[in-house]
Amino acid sequence: MVCPRRHYAVCLASLAVLGALWPAMASERAFPYDRELMLDAAPMRGSKRVPMLQIDENGVAAIDLWCASAKAQANVGDETITIVPAEVQPAQCTPERRSGDENLLAALAQVTGWRRSGDIIEFFGATTLRFRLMTN
Repeated sequence: MVCPRRHYAVCLASLAVLGALWPAMASERAFPYDRELMLDAAPMRGSKRVPMLQIDENGVAAIDLWCASAKAQANVGDETITIVPAEVQPAQCTPERRSGDENLLAALAQVTGWRRSGDIIEFFGATTLRFRLMTN
């Protein structure tokens, strides 16, 4: 930024404000590692549970599905992501919830991209999955 001498103080103040805002703006676009993401969906009938996803910086992912839980490996880039589900912890649940688990795992396995807007993280692939960043 080039500033005329008479506007030097204004330019300096503007740069200070920009410098203070830059990390906040960057963090709103960064992938939220080590944070819980809740699927933007209503609970299934007869349950209060909604699927959750957490991806650590080392790529280890924990997924709480509609019924069961699963481990996965994730590879996150600037705008790309791949999730490879691995071990599923079986649980006793209704056929509807088991089917929901299978469908969600299949959709997660097909994601190829992601985008963040504030507390909303969207995964793109065959299906778009929308998650909310837990802020509590």
